[in-house]
Amino acid sequence: MVFSSEVFLFGFLPLALALYVAVPGAWLKNLALVALSLAFYAWGEGRFVALVLGSALVNYGFALVLWRLPGEATRARRLVLAVAVAVDLGVLVWFKYAGFLADNLTFITGARIGRDVALSQVYLPLGISFFTFHAISYVVDVYRRTSPARTNPLEVVLYFVFFPQLIAGPIIRYKDVAAQLARRTVTLGDFAFGARRFVVGLGKKVLIANTLGVSVDRVFSTDPANVSTALAWFALAAYTLQIYFDFSGYSDMAIGMARMFGFRFLENFDFPYVAGSIREFWQRWHISLSRWFRDYLYVPLGGSRVAPWHVYLNLVVVFFLCGLWHGAKWTFVLWGMLHGLFLVLERTGVLRRVTATPIVRHVYVMAVVMLGWVFFRADSFGYALAYLRTLVHQGPATTLGLRGVVDHETLLVFAIGCVLATPLVARRVEAVLRDEGTRWARVAFGVAAVPAGLALIFVASTAKLAAGTYNPFVYFRF
Repeated sequence: MVFSSEVFLFGFLPLALALYVAVPGAWLKNLALVALSLAFYAWGEGRFVALVLGSALVNYGFALVLWRLPGEATRARRLVLAVAVAVDLGVLVWFKYAGFLADNLTFITGARIGRDVALSQVYLPLGISFFTFHAISYVVDVYRRTSPARTNPLEVVLYFVFFPQLIAGPIIRYKDVAAQLARRTVTLGDFAFGARRFVVGLGKKVLIANTLGVSVDRVFSTDPANVSTALAWFALAAYTLQIYFDFSGYSDMAIGMARMFGFRFLENFDFPYVAGSIREFWQRWHISLSRWFRDYLYVPLGGSRVAPWHVYLNLVVVFFLCGLWHGAKWTFVLWGMLHGLFLVLERTGVLRRVTATPIVRHVYVMAVVMLGWVFFRADSFGYALAYLRTLVHQGPATTLGLRGVVDHETLLVFAIGCVLATPLVARRVEAVLRDEGTRWARVAFGVAAVPAGLALIFVASTAKLAAGTYNPFVYFRF
């Protein structure tokens, strides 16, 4: 059940909001959210509901032990934390990486290691990467005593399964929502903000990402030798926009729905394509993931407090694992390592002269990001390399060109996406609503233009959903 579907928009979400408002008291509201979230997950992954619940309850127990053990970094507390993290990572490795490890062992040794137990056929539970990181955040934050362990298991289960962030994030650090699990309020302003944010995210996903995704998928399912250079560049640029609007749209919907239920989530995107460095890009792209790796891996490894060579090693390790987190394929690993390499180069200062001017700096960032997206989107190294060749040299057997794939609607959406991927429009709207312009202009804009625009986005999105069949979320793969 995806957010951008009729059954969710006109069935599940209204029912969830009505039930949440109807039941009295914090405990019953939490129970209602847990029941709704489990039903949401069971809609597509019924066989793994027990796994999610088991993960929540096991970590609930570990956290209670950690909280009650005296002292700070005592041997007993470190041992309990190590066991808890090992259990969480063990579940993730088994379901997500068992086949990957078996395939690589088979390739290295030339034997069929792991094939007899069909490790490559282990099914990947939906959202396992996200709820595993939530589990680790919970036990680590309790270990560090930045937030207390919950004595009420219902609150821990809610932290794990709350449906807006269960499948594809944002990755919520326990310390950021610990107090909200037990007590929160929903004001009319909060609900209105959440509804606006949800509709904007829906428009990003359905009207922009889905439209571009049709052409992108067609190109990336074709042999690059049969694709013209112009079309290859357009498809790569379109994918650059698609993945941003797809995932930021999902995040907007998750943040908006969470606000409607009284939760305040941190932002997950901040116009990453205007970044002036790869470091800044990761401060703007999938912010919750960047912060998670910073807090729970980079800092424990020593962060920036160690010798320069050690800092570079830390960055490489973090982005190696960041790539692997996205998928059990070497193409994802190379994507992560590419970003890690340029982060190291930026830190050493060797790119300072190259990026001295704003225009060159922006071209550099987009070149690295788009090069990385080739490996991120490709199904294999071979395909990625062939696609890169097509970007610089058009083969003689080209059968697919721009006119055969890209229609006027796609071109219009592409142009709109290029503008909306920058803060120009958003900042201007905020300025008018805040304190710029005349009072009557602000009132007219806030009372008439914004609601009308949101209504138009919602109607257009639902109409497109009813008419089309293309509606996957890119990050559901991870």
